[in-house]
Amino acid sequence: MTTAAKKIKLLVTGASGFIGYEVSRQLSLGGYRPRLMIRQPGDDCEICHFDADFSLADLREHNSLRHAVKGVDGIIHLGARATFESYATLKPSILDGSIALMKAGIEAGVRRFVYSSSLLVYRGSAVLVNADTQVNPVLDYGRIKVDTEIQLSKMAASAGISFAALRLPHVYGIRDLYFRQLQAGRLILPGLGKNIYTHLHVADAAAAIIACAEQSYSGILPFGDRLPSTWAAFLKVVRQHYPKARVLLMPQWLALLFTALLTPFRRIRPNPGLETPGAVRTYNFNLAVDPELLWKDLGVSPRYPTIYDGIPAAVASGKETGISINQFR
Repeated sequence: MTTAAKKIKLLVTGASGFIGYEVSRQLSLGGYRPRLMIRQPGDDCEICHFDADFSLADLREHNSLRHAVKGVDGIIHLGARATFESYATLKPSILDGSIALMKAGIEAGVRRFVYSSSLLVYRGSAVLVNADTQVNPVLDYGRIKVDTEIQLSKMAASAGISFAALRLPHVYGIRDLYFRQLQAGRLILPGLGKNIYTHLHVADAAAAIIACAEQSYSGILPFGDRLPSTWAAFLKVVRQHYPKARVLLMPQWLALLFTALLTPFRRIRPNPGLETPGAVRTYNFNLAVDPELLWKDLGVSPRYPTIYDGIPAAVASGKETGISINQFR
């Protein structure tokens, strides 16, 4: 992090979320005084001790966004719904809210914009996903992410500002939903876990996002750690730290049936991968990303290049910060 970079004033949306928390933490510790956008008082309970400014705003309230972006040099946009809901349900938050934020930023003179997209813009691939892999989403969540990338990219190009859309893989950490469920004693994975997926420690995800803002990076890329691995391998490493947790690998056909039966009761969410049939299929895709993507462009390397480095570090960080099982029950 350079001296010049420290002078950048950055707005972080979704600052109290899983990835947003880590981005905000790293910015605060790195010499920035970021502006952290929250939707309502109380959202900042875990981030209130950071060396930061706070802005009360909502992506659906355009007037509040104008105040949030005033005087900032760049925007790190992490705030939006991250669920397997319908396109129409997701549109106000993800597509419309992102367009409103970009518009407000351009009007305020923002020169850089970093957007968190998703690996779910792809359907699955038998070969490594790279910069040329065509998008083909299964879920409405993936479809709306693609549409948002397109609209924001056009707006940024027209305004002459840098725009980066990072297609994030499975980002994990002690606050990750999978860790929470394992800490609570039970996790159901829809599938046998033999498919290869790309994972990334949340600290590395945050570092890459910040580096893009620092360097005014432009591009739309997937990225992850250095060693894509199966879900079974991921869970095996995690279970070494939670030996009493019960992990059920549910065959895909059974998971699809179970999910279909629960579809009328969407408010009941027994597991992150069992919300819709599309979600079940997604967890059974092969989605391994070329390990050199983005890192080479940014000139940095992940601190935790594999799950064998990152998972023990995540567990250790939870012990250091006092995060316990009871906190998530």
